[in-house]
Amino acid sequence: MKLVSFFKGTKIKYGFYLNGNIFDLTEAGKQFNIPIVESMNSFLWDWDRQLDYARVIEEEAKKGNLTPIIPDEMLAPVPFPNSCRDGYAFRQHVEAARRNRRVPMIPEFDQYPIFYFTNHNSIQGEGDIEVLADHLQKLDFELEAAVVINRKGRNIPASKADYFIGGYMIMNDMSARVLQMEEMLLNLGPAKGKDFCTVIGPWLVTKDELEPYKVPPHEGHEGEKYALDMKCWVNGKLVSQGNMADMDWTFAEIIERCSYGANILPGDVIGSGTVGTGCFLELNGTGKLNDPDYQEQWLQDGDIVEMEITGLGHLTNRIKKVSDYSILAKKKLTKKA
Repeated sequence: MKLVSFFKGTKIKYGFYLNGNIFDLTEAGKQFNIPIVESMNSFLWDWDRQLDYARVIEEEAKKGNLTPIIPDEMLAPVPFPNSCRDGYAFRQHVEAARRNRRVPMIPEFDQYPIFYFTNHNSIQGEGDIEVLADHLQKLDFELEAAVVINRKGRNIPASKADYFIGGYMIMNDMSARVLQMEEMLLNLGPAKGKDFCTVIGPWLVTKDELEPYKVPPHEGHEGEKYALDMKCWVNGKLVSQGNMADMDWTFAEIIERCSYGANILPGDVIGSGTVGTGCFLELNGTGKLNDPDYQEQWLQDGDIVEMEITGLGHLTNRIKKVSDYSILAKKKLTKKA
């Protein structure tokens, strides 16, 4: 099932996508006298029962007994996540990024999965990505997948963690590289380089739809994994291509670490980290390593970014500058020693 959220009038609604149409689950529940809840977050908190209700409604839609609606605006599938973490699961990306900086591969990558918290209040779906002047200083996309948690849990072993995943989505972990590198010189962050936008969508795809793509995890790892092609285009040009099967750390292993001594909750979003070749930072670094005259590319005002993952849909955004205001221009002068 492909779950969605959207504006209809002044209300935030949710429903499902089927054969090119959007259906409103709340209104369908009233039509068929099914006690389905009225928000995506409530749906996630009562996942098993609500998903059963939704599947009954989906069958009615397949029979032609439900009228599709036209949303006023599509939103992120989970428009108000409790939190958003992003992992670091693809060894290829980490190796390339470190090689491009002429530093050795960090051995800790193979010892445990890591993640950082990003701004869950900056989650968005398709549409314009509004940026300021400083964001356009080496603005970057990051091609990723993400999961949504559907049960409360704590201290969850990787062997049981897939039970806590409701479904999968595309994620674009947008990055303002100059802001990111500036603040990380102080060994804290990322913060301002990341907190302006994270895109998820277009749907939350339940795991049953991905069964045909299931593959074993890498040797020495555990958890479910899927062979899904991942692609990104900028202004119609293919710039990145990888596969979810290349994840070294599985989402189950990332969840094990996330939940160690801490609750995970329905509505939490967890990203995979960037696939190999999945951002301009890596692509530019590799290009310059091989050719000193390589021309760097970064996202510009007006650029169209499209991402696609097999089974998870196609996600389109446009970069839109809304202000020349700069915090980089407000730097204090360096004090003399």
